[in-house]
Amino acid sequence: MTSIHDQIANKLANKFGTKYKSDKGIDLVLPTRVIEVETKKAGIQQGIKQVEKSDKARYLAVNKINVNNALSATQGTGVGVINQTGRIIKKAGR
Repeated sequence: MTSIHDQIANKLANKFGTKYKSDKGIDLVLPTRVIEVETKKAGIQQGIKQVEKSDKARYLAVNKINVNNALSATQGTGVGVINQTGRIIKKAGR
């Protein structure tokens, strides 16, 4: 049984043509952006910390119930928000 986190991460990896690295670091690393998947409200802050240091466009991918939590948590951070299907809800800034 794969977790919701892994299901979303794998779906996004397929969509963006990359590999999901479940073991360590940022979940998805693409040539121009990084994506950290979070499925629990409690993990959102940690997810932001995870991508903050990257030079690429930084995104948090969240499941439907956490979109608003992620939007408020990422305010002023430059971190963007993507939903579970990979649609950009808030563009990453710098």
